[in-house]
Amino acid sequence: MKSHWMAGGLVAAVVLLLSACSGPTQDDLAVWMSEQRATVNPRVEPVSAPVPFTPQAYRGMGAMSPFSEEKLTVLLRAESASPLTSSLIAAEMTRRKEPLEAVPLDVITMVGILQRGNERVALVRSDNLLYQVRTGAYMGQNFGRVTGITETQISLREIVQDAAGEWIERTSTLQLQEVAGP
Repeated sequence: MKSHWMAGGLVAAVVLLLSACSGPTQDDLAVWMSEQRATVNPRVEPVSAPVPFTPQAYRGMGAMSPFSEEKLTVLLRAESASPLTSSLIAAEMTRRKEPLEAVPLDVITMVGILQRGNERVALVRSDNLLYQVRTGAYMGQNFGRVTGITETQISLREIVQDAAGEWIERTSTLQLQEVAGP
């Protein structure tokens, strides 16, 4: 009951304060608002009519399942027969795979380099194993071939499929990961 009286008193105080604010500024505001209403011509574009939905009969009872092995086999045969595959990736498919090609590139970390005469060798870690990588070696799952080794990174040329399904080359780098000291 007390809260009801307090709420009524609060409303009365707010009304009293707002009535004290009226004056010439309220009249100026009202004039400006009426001028603005007169100058604005709102344009509302009509919403287009919805496209009627026409239900289709389900005809997939006798069709091949999208998850069947047959469908995958058909697609793989079609892909291997594609002329786009043979032009850029044919040599990659026939060569012997290297151990680091089974590992995604984002799991491999560069931890250092070695200088052996004129040859620079990068040290990379994957699954707590240390590998020596030379220029021309392969690593990563996208046919990544090492094109250069500097003191801070390994440069790779990868062969990937773009959105249209065509094989393209792209460059990637693997940066040296510095370990914080004790």
